This record gives sequence, C-alpha cells and structure tokens, in this order.
Amino acid sequence: MTAAGPGWRAWGRLDAVDIVEFGGTGTPIVLLHALMGRASTWWPCAGWLARHGRVLGYDARAHGRHPVRGPGTTADFVADLASVLRRTGPAVLVGHSMGALHALVAASTHPHLVHAVVTEDVGVDLRGRTSDDWRALFAQWPTPFPSMAHVREFFGPAADYFAECVEERADGYHLIADLEALFAIAEEWGHRDYWDHVERVRCPVLAIEAEHTVMPAGQQAQIPLRAPGGGHHLVVEGAGHLVHAAVPQVYRGAVEAFLSEVL
Repeated sequence: MTAAGPGWRAWGRLDAVDIVEFGGTGTPIVLLHALMGRASTWWPCAGWLARHGRVLGYDARAHGRHPVRGPGTTADFVADLASVLRRTGPAVLVGHSMGALHALVAASTHPHLVHAVVTEDVGVDLRGRTSDDWRALFAQWPTPFPSMAHVREFFGPAADYFAECVEERADGYHLIADLEALFAIAEEWGHRDYWDHVERVRCPVLAIEAEHTVMPAGQQAQIPLRAPGGGHHLVVEGAGHLVHAAVPQVYRGAVEAFLSEVL
C-alpha cells in the first residue's frame, strides 16, 4: 500500500505495552474498545479481520496498560488515536461504543488518516445522561470478585469479554480501569452531541446497531445518512450492546462485506 498525507511516516511494529499487534498485512485496521474495555477484548474478531489487513489495537488512556491513568476528553482520546495513525498510515477504524465515537471524531478531524469507519452501538447524542447511570450499574457488581470463576459466572455470555477487563490483586479481581476515571470520561457525553463531527465524515461508515441497544432510539440509522461519505446501517436482531460477542457471525458478515467495498 502507498500512503500519503500530512504527518504520515513509514511504520514498523508499534512496540509498546498498550499496543496489541493482532496480525495480518496490508491496510491497517485499528480496533478501538469501549469504555472500561481494552485492546485485548478484540481477540475473537482478530483472526478473521487479519485476512483483510494489518490488525492492531491499543489500550486507550485510563484503560488497560496505557501509561496515562487519568481520564481525558474526547479530544484527548482522538489526539492519542491520531498519533497511532501517523505511525501506521491511513487506516480503517473499527470501534465499539466509546471507541466508535472516537473513530467518528477522528474521521472528522483527521480525514487523511481514515479510510473508513465501522461503528458498533455508538451514542452520538447522549445529552442529559450523567455518570450517575454508570455508578448505578457498577454498584451492582460484587467487586472485588473472589476468583476468575466468579467473574465468568457473573457476566455469563459476555464472560470472555469481561475476563479481559479485570486483574487479580491481593483481595480478588478488580477492573483494570479506575472507576472514577471512567465516570469522568462518561460525564462529558452528557453535555454535548457529536453530530457536527458526523456531518464532516467524508469516508464510508458502517453503523451496526444492537436490537436491544442502550443508545437513544433512531440515532444510529442517521449516521450514514448525515455523513457526507455515506455508508450503511444494520440492526442486528437479538443482540445487546456487545454485538460482536453476542451475534458474532452476523457482525462478521456485515464487516467483511463492508471491507470488501472499501478495500
């Protein structure tokens, strides 16, 4: 692949504790995790995605092994992402929830670094929601979990995902991410919408929505309609917020069909 654009330079391996090189060669495909997640949650998708390009992910600040442990604004997250993309060259961005929002904003603000975007159950306008919603959710979790078996039992069908998001400490298993940092990140979303960024996305967008989405009704269908680059919208029947884990074959089929168009 030949790539060009302001600030771009040739890439090799991105050796860092917060970077996961999933494999593959060719066009970079960068995977962006959700709030509370980390790059390694994408392993179930990495094998088939590596047939389409060079797949990598990274732990966003305040998550996983990223050296910056405090919270950041959306602008901070997108600046971090742009720094990675300047090293990889222009990429397809595949994001879930928070990561999908960062993908859209990156495509808006750094169009020369983004070929296409796949969003998964993303919120573009969450005004009115506060971190109290997240606090109520996490208050129900019996943390610390006494064992990995308890983690898996509690999260059931999503156990593989959440097993990547915890670490063992002296008193049991805790989230790797700091809860107060997560609450601070989510608080920003309740005060503004991001349609202005969507309306500047000039690359194709695939918006995948869960049938049982936790996002406001009707928004995700508007993303490819309001983005100048156009694209597709798909509602995945039977899926909750974590679509790629709940209905993996439908998610894979949709993403691979989209990649065959944009690559």
